Amino acid sequence: MNNHATPQKLHLPHPALPDADWGDAFVIIVDEPDLSAQKAARHVVHSAPDWYHHLLALRKIVVKPFGLKTEMTALDDQTSGTIGVFPLISETDQKVVVGLDDHHLNFRVVFEVEPIDQGRTLVRSITLVRRNNMLGRAYLAAVMPFHNRIVPAMLNAAYAR
Repeated sequence: MNNHATPQKLHLPHPALPDADWGDAFVIIVDEPDLSAQKAARHVVHSAPDWYHHLLALRKIVVKPFGLKTEMTALDDQTSGTIGVFPLISETDQKVVVGLDDHHLNFRVVFEVEPIDQGRTLVRSITLVRRNNMLGRAYLAAVMPFHNRIVPAMLNAAYAR
């Protein structure tokens, strides 16, 4: 039986972005034994709902005048060193870290897996942000209502049966 994604308390600093000044985590328990972090990360990232892609298109239009990165194109992420549009920073069987640095903020998304018992695995998605200036603070404030819906929606979509 699959649970729905739920928030989990996160303590900073976190090794994936030690100077992060904001972060959150969501978890879901899935009926999939021996799940690697890379497989979980790819599955979650590629399970984004259609409305997420519409939001990204809108984001591209809105942030372009501010000089923020807008060219985030999904490559063949099996060979390009990315997961979806996100550059791969580090990887182990239990943890994958993706992210980007920009002048307004730096972010990392960490996907972790933990075996629970013979047939179930906990999948954790951690978002870490280092706001570099006022634009980063404003940007994070603007995207938070969407972020809090997107991450659980992606986790739920990835493991809906």
